[in-house]
Amino acid sequence: MNAEASLRLFLGLWPSAEVLEQLVAQADAWTWPAPARRVAPQELHITLHFLGSIPAGALPSLRAGLRAEWDGCVLVLDRCAVWSGGIAVLEASELPAPLERLHAALGEDLQELGVAVEGRRWRPHVTLARKAQGAEPPPPAQGPPLRWHAGPSYALVRSLGNGRGYETIQTFR
Repeated sequence: MNAEASLRLFLGLWPSAEVLEQLVAQADAWTWPAPARRVAPQELHITLHFLGSIPAGALPSLRAGLRAEWDGCVLVLDRCAVWSGGIAVLEASELPAPLERLHAALGEDLQELGVAVEGRRWRPHVTLARKAQGAEPPPPAQGPPLRWHAGPSYALVRSLGNGRGYETIQTFR
């Protein structure tokens, strides 16, 4: 890859096999409209920071400059929603302090590296589908909230674009 190329990157958390199974079951319980595009199971994740297009030449300093550490935590995904733009999500109504600290520490690392971070409030969520306007989530009484034992690792990930999925560049522990 030539140094002038750019990579579409983000930092994210990937679920364990057990949590992934629960996420898929949750998505299966929704009623989806015809145009809905469900996210493939291997792509279900929580985005910590979306970095956007980063020059490929900046990748070594980015990999070396991400120093945030954490021990993990339990994240309770207890709310189904369809956001504007037809994004169907499973989200947390409360942000655990350890996850909030990780997000903040990664934001500081990124700013030190000259990477812009979003100014709006971070809402941890798993995107279940796109183009899902009119989707109906399952009734709240259908099972307990999903408990995700997140961490202690996070990943620097490249979006391959055009629906081709993701490539993990580096996992940080």
